[in-house]
Amino acid sequence: MRDPFSGNGGPLGSGPDVEALIKKIRGHLGRIIAVLVLVVMVGTVAFGFYSVGPGEQGVVRTFGRESGKTGPGLRYVVPLFQQVDVVNIEQVRRIEVGFRAKQRVQSEALMLTGDENMVEAQMIVQYRVTDPSKYLFRLKDPEDTLSAAAQVALRGMVGRTTIDDAMTTGREKVQAETRSWLQVLMNNYQSGVTITEVKLQVVDAPDEVRESFHDVVRAREEKEQKINQARGYQADLIPGARGESQQIARSAEAYREQRVLRANGDSARFLSLLEEYRKAERVTRDRLHLEAIERVLSAVQKKTIIDAQVSRGTLPVLPLGEPQTGRTP
Repeated sequence: MRDPFSGNGGPLGSGPDVEALIKKIRGHLGRIIAVLVLVVMVGTVAFGFYSVGPGEQGVVRTFGRESGKTGPGLRYVVPLFQQVDVVNIEQVRRIEVGFRAKQRVQSEALMLTGDENMVEAQMIVQYRVTDPSKYLFRLKDPEDTLSAAAQVALRGMVGRTTIDDAMTTGREKVQAETRSWLQVLMNNYQSGVTITEVKLQVVDAPDEVRESFHDVVRAREEKEQKINQARGYQADLIPGARGESQQIARSAEAYREQRVLRANGDSARFLSLLEEYRKAERVTRDRLHLEAIERVLSAVQKKTIIDAQVSRGTLPVLPLGEPQTGRTP
């Protein structure tokens, strides 16, 4: 049997012809090197391209040090020497404080209020990456840092607020000031993060005393409702009373003006009559007498006028109205 590795086809066990094998490799060495160079070049070209999408930014590192930033589009880096990290700067990200996927995290949720009461608070923080360089290289884990800072800011604000305000009317203030304080902390850490919104999900008493606190809150809400109803009734009643008062006052003023004008007219009429009377007393007296009789008799429907000479011997009969008809029982 012949040795397949033997260069001269000698018998098995005589060993390969190493010198012949080396000569063959040397003969093809140029081709091998050319193929390797071609593979490296193709790999360099193929793996050096990367794309940056809309709303993203690429951070290029050369030998580990940041060397530039790239915008949206198809870009190229030199493999092995350069690396790129693509960061979405338009995406609104969020973290949860005090809970994870609707599961309460007791160690984060429980905190002490300003009036020394325990309260359970859950919060959502929304943020955007505005400086990719700081976001990538300043902090080891930006989300963990943000979560810890959010807990610090929330505990600080709740610690300045009474439990009643934190659970009811003071929620908006706690949210706004927590957001401002958290942004200051993240700026101090040079995180490259901008806080867009802080929203409290749950602010409630612990389970052991929750019902009692809810009873107190309901009682206070009912009190405020009654006060608002009373104020509404007051606001409705007082303008009506003021309007009625003004109406009465104006009616009185009008009546006063009417009486004054009438009195002035009567006075002027009396003075004019007096002046006429002084000019001709008898004529004026007779005229006034006739006018009075005219006014009185004009109101009588039926009148019977008899001369004084004729009526001397007659007997007055009363009543002088229409004769009654029908039988009298």
